[in-house]
Amino acid sequence: MRVVVQRVRNASVHINGRTYASINAGLAVLVGVAHGDSDQDVAYLADKIANLRILADDTGHMNRSVRDVGGEVLLISQFTLIADTRKGRRPSFKGAEVPELASELIGNLASALNDTGISVQTGKFQADMDVEIINQGPVTIIIDSQQRHLPRQSA
Repeated sequence: MRVVVQRVRNASVHINGRTYASINAGLAVLVGVAHGDSDQDVAYLADKIANLRILADDTGHMNRSVRDVGGEVLLISQFTLIADTRKGRRPSFKGAEVPELASELIGNLASALNDTGISVQTGKFQADMDVEIINQGPVTIIIDSQQRHLPRQSA
């Protein structure tokens, strides 16, 4: 699973001109599910997202997590995060999981985040959504659960 996590002042999803979901300060999380992803990936990402210290403390430093500040999460499925652009000019989405399994894993991620005490809103799976994000900072972090076993690079 690959996620793009953005620290936001607020974020919302609109479908057919109507607000479907919205959050105040917290994290907007775009989620792509790849073939072979499992509940192990869900558990890894739920822990990372819930505890990622990218929100400001009283001195303005990124020392607090969304859990620490009582923030919200807007979770939005986005299969295009799994795009392969290495060949040609048209992205390939062959690496994306089939919709039924992807929907289930994204639902599991929402539940796992909710279980940590975070208020979670979601977009609508496979809908044509208009997403509004007021990125604060800007702060944007990419996390790929398949890279969790790779050795860390030293500076």
